[in-house]
Amino acid sequence: MGIMKKDSALGWLLVSVQILVFVVFILLPWREPSALSLAIGGAMVIAATLFLVWAFTSLGKALTANPVPLADATLRTGGPFALVRHPIYSGLLFGLLGLTIIMGSWWTMAWWFISVLFFWGKSRWEDTLLRSKYEDAWVTWAANTPALVPFKASRKRFAP
Repeated sequence: MGIMKKDSALGWLLVSVQILVFVVFILLPWREPSALSLAIGGAMVIAATLFLVWAFTSLGKALTANPVPLADATLRTGGPFALVRHPIYSGLLFGLLGLTIIMGSWWTMAWWFISVLFFWGKSRWEDTLLRSKYEDAWVTWAANTPALVPFKASRKRFAP
């Protein structure tokens, strides 16, 4: 039980850091966006939003802000979870990349890379929790499903 409380506390800490990531992103200097950056970045933000809605609805009642899996939740491997193990993080990163293209400053690009590192680390920690809970089912799914980037070439690189 102590480990579960520890995991939950770390999960809420990561949620707090994630909120900070978004707040800093919005507070960074912007440049005047061009029509092209608005079109490309805007399309990416819209696509990311649609992907996020798909991921949220696919989780159903298992959706929670804290990344620690709920006790009664089942392993989701269909829908967006057939493309990547962490579709919410992937959608957030793609949307932030779209905003980076719109905002266009070196600061936002640097912060986007920091965001990638944060979500990569958070996804790895969440993978350890999922593997512990779902064991062989997770191992089989993870062997065929990349963590964040839905490309076949990256499957072996990102699989555990």
